[in-house]
Amino acid sequence: MKPGLALSIFNGGPITIVVAYPSGGDVDAMARTYAEKLAGRLGRPVIVDNRPGASGTIGSAAVARAKPDGTTLLLAPSTFAIAQQVLKVGPNIAHDVVRDFTPIIKTGSIPLLLVTAQSSGIKDLRQLVTLARSGKPLTYGTPGAGSPMHIAGELFNSAAGIRIIHVPYRGLAPLLNEVLGGHVSVGWMTTGAAAEHVASGRLVPLAVAERKRTKLLPQVPTFAELRYHEVEVTAWMGLLGPKGMQADAASALNRDFDDILRLPDVQAKMSAMGIE
Repeated sequence: MKPGLALSIFNGGPITIVVAYPSGGDVDAMARTYAEKLAGRLGRPVIVDNRPGASGTIGSAAVARAKPDGTTLLLAPSTFAIAQQVLKVGPNIAHDVVRDFTPIIKTGSIPLLLVTAQSSGIKDLRQLVTLARSGKPLTYGTPGAGSPMHIAGELFNSAAGIRIIHVPYRGLAPLLNEVLGGHVSVGWMTTGAAAEHVASGRLVPLAVAERKRTKLLPQVPTFAELRYHEVEVTAWMGLLGPKGMQADAASALNRDFDDILRLPDVQAKMSAMGIE
């Protein structure tokens, strides 16, 4: 089957990739890269539509309600599969992550990192735990309630026997600004989002929530190395459509994206963002 052939049976016009977070984050950046490549393969416009709010459930609900004709897709992080399980959502955005979507392809996995601003004075994870156990009020920021970062934060609280208070934001971009500004004590984010600011010294990396150290920041220890073996959470990113998509359309998109993910420039951008 030629690239995009299955989609050609539908009416012409643009394809929309919904990103359920603000512009500037990892998911948005990769959606725009994929959209450019997909547009070139299909010969039709591919638009990225940011619909942030409610830990991604607003945007994903919009895709769940869309016509299953292959023209409305969702590029989602693993928050997509978690948020519905841990949040109270209204009937307008409630959906079943298994029943209401057609999975197309997993595009990558993303290591998670705990960081703090250089201005906080916190030098390592041991100092953070000592401060928390001393009774000092501390907060940790994440890109949203129900995100993998939220899960990692609570796993760390449990493993260390401490209580750092969760502060959710509406995506990685606003979270990064708040951590850099010192408005939260520490922040959970992807290695790609933090790498530039770690290199400049504005962010201090404390630990990565992976079994092995990440290639992007090989100097940063894992939580397991620091004896917090329970803190191991890997985020992922994937493409989905509404339920009821024709199998040939979903298969064609799978092949298109598989080819796109193998392009050297796409792989280079993903690697630079810490996406494996």
